[in-house]
Formats: sequence, structure tokens, C-alpha cells
Amino acid sequence: VLPSLPTLTVLVPFLSLAGLFYSASVDENFPQDCTSTNSLCFYSLLLPVTIPVYVFFHLWTWMGIKLFRHN
Repeated sequence: VLPSLPTLTVLVPFLSLAGLFYSASVDENFPQDCTSTNSLCFYSLLLPVTIPVYVFFHLWTWMGIKLFRHN
């Protein structure tokens, strides 16, 4: 059973950010300066998380438009 689209819209970005913050707090090899949002390093780590989330929601939007037109 797949969750609904609004549920996924909320869960995917939060799970991605939670994974980043979890690895920042648990992993001892994680760069220490990357945990502050003022750091450029933080955003260089956030970018690889943001790109798949953007692609995921772009595809869901496209799929919704296709289904709406055919029904």
C-alpha cells in the first residue's frame, strides 16, 4: 500500500533532511563545520539531497497532469 501523494509530499523532504542531520550527529567522520546553516559546506551537502527530491516531485507532478488529462 503506497501512501497518498500529499503524504509523500511532506514525508520525502523531511526524511531526506532527517537523514542528513542524523548523519551529522552520529557519524564521527562528518565534517564538524557542516552542521551550521551559515556554512557553505552545509549547502554542498544539502544539494545532493535536494536534487533527487526535486526530480521525484517533478515526475509526480507530470504524472498527475498526464492522469488528469486522460480521465
